[in-house]
Amino acid sequence: MVIVQKFGGTSVADLDRIRHVTGRIAQTRAAGHDVVVVVSAMAGETNRLLALAHAAAREPDERESDALVATGEQVTAALTSLTLQDGGVPARSFLGHQVRIETDSAHGRARIVRVDVDRLRTALADGAVAVVAGFQGVDGQGNITTLGRGGSDTSAVALAAALQADVCEIYTDVDGVYTSDPRIVPQARKLDRVAYDEMLELASLGAKVLQIRSVEFAKRYRVPVHVRSSFNEVEGTWVVEEDPTMEQVTVAGVAHDRDQAKITIVRVPDRPGIAARVFGPIAGANIVVDMIIQNVGADGSTDLTFTVPRGDYDKARRLVEATARDIGAQGVTGQTDVAKVSIVGVGMRTHAGIAARMFEVLSAEGINIQMISTSEIKISVVIDEKYTELAVRTLHDAFVARAET
Repeated sequence: MVIVQKFGGTSVADLDRIRHVTGRIAQTRAAGHDVVVVVSAMAGETNRLLALAHAAAREPDERESDALVATGEQVTAALTSLTLQDGGVPARSFLGHQVRIETDSAHGRARIVRVDVDRLRTALADGAVAVVAGFQGVDGQGNITTLGRGGSDTSAVALAAALQADVCEIYTDVDGVYTSDPRIVPQARKLDRVAYDEMLELASLGAKVLQIRSVEFAKRYRVPVHVRSSFNEVEGTWVVEEDPTMEQVTVAGVAHDRDQAKITIVRVPDRPGIAARVFGPIAGANIVVDMIIQNVGADGSTDLTFTVPRGDYDKARRLVEATARDIGAQGVTGQTDVAKVSIVGVGMRTHAGIAARMFEVLSAEGINIQMISTSEIKISVVIDEKYTELAVRTLHDAFVARAET
């Protein structure tokens, strides 16, 4: 079997933990498997390097910032290889450009274009463990790029897809995917299995276990992903293709995301091309827009409301204010103390009344809904941030806990 193992920052936080990790790697190899390891930077290292960049320059150049922060994974990959070698296990470390993981040129949030794993196959054929620096790649001009927060997950699943690996194991500081955040919902339970589509929604809605792009790769190339703890041998959660038994569960999980901000353009002229005028500059700034609501007034104008990541709020609002002046809108308002709360489950496709029940539950707690977004397998609402934990606990009790009793 070919197994890709990814270890996050807490799993490789210091040399003692790296030694623990290499023991697990050696055990997997001793069982007769070919092993490719993907490592993150040591816990806190990426933040430290970003702080240095901002200390050096008020607005650090994105190309140079990528060159700087990518060194965190380089250090971990080398230390992991050295530790494996010291334990008698042949190992070679590879950086993104050595593998080669080719990306576009969107520094800080690059997307993978192509993966060449010939050098990894050679290392495996020679009996070595291949240790790859996660989170990084190289663009067509040879510039170092990074894949965004959690990018090592994407590196690992992309390599597993390219290698046609039997499984991609994501080792982290939790032992799987839970029905909700256990810090908020103590009775949340670990899921044995979750469908790719459910995990995609949970990842996009605030669940921090896997980066969304890693799940996209896993679904596209049918890579089985096993999320598990690096600190114990407990079976984790398998992220796999949907099967009929999964539809029996209406709601698989409740997710929340406090990293939200809301922007409203007031009294927008209602004519063709206005939406493109509004969202074009935002897309050009690589700002992700999530929920969008348009309300048509009696005078024919509209109010256009949408959400963006809170860290992008100031930039997005400046862009929208400039556009509002150009198109003759009345003005722009915003709010940063909002949160998104969602319920997710493939079983929602075949069960009616889920939305009505969700709204009843929130209403009973006096929680006002500001925005609503739905898909086949999820319902999301934007609410005041101060009600986040109450909403999550209440919805988990209504949809998950009661379904288990």
